[in-house]
Amino acid sequence: MACPPAAAASSRSYTVVIIPLRSSLYSLDALRFYLWIKHLKDLEKEKDALCCGLEILEKARRWYQQKLEENKARKETKSGVHSCHEGVAKAHSCLLRSRIQRVNASLDSVMTEPNVSRSGSHSLLPDAAAHSALRWQHTVLTQKVSHNNQRISMLEMEKDALLEQLYEVQAH
Repeated sequence: MACPPAAAASSRSYTVVIIPLRSSLYSLDALRFYLWIKHLKDLEKEKDALCCGLEILEKARRWYQQKLEENKARKETKSGVHSCHEGVAKAHSCLLRSRIQRVNASLDSVMTEPNVSRSGSHSLLPDAAAHSALRWQHTVLTQKVSHNNQRISMLEMEKDALLEQLYEVQAH
């Protein structure tokens, strides 16, 4: 089943055909019939949402597979040469990794807690937001530590070069 665009999905209308009942419209049978039709309509909406989700997940699976292949290719062609663009690439990679982790966590929460009621899900939102904020903060701090480690390595290399020059000057 094809997934309608997001705008069309929210404006999609469902028509309920009411079959005339032999008894009064306010009877228990009429109420049961109405609730049954309403339940069928809700099931149809859920089915449409699930079909859209499957389509999105298939696109995501292809995207993840492509990223894995790109990562593997970069790993194989990685040379020891550092460029100024590498820092930008690392920052982009860090941001992308953070977003992927958030998506993975969201998907995991959907799959592990499918029967959470709407009122219960609001109490989970602050925890999820706090978790996401902590994960982002961890990513930023990891990036800063990595940058500082690179600077320390460069400074140690410069120190070694200067000490070597000093020894050469003292030797002459």
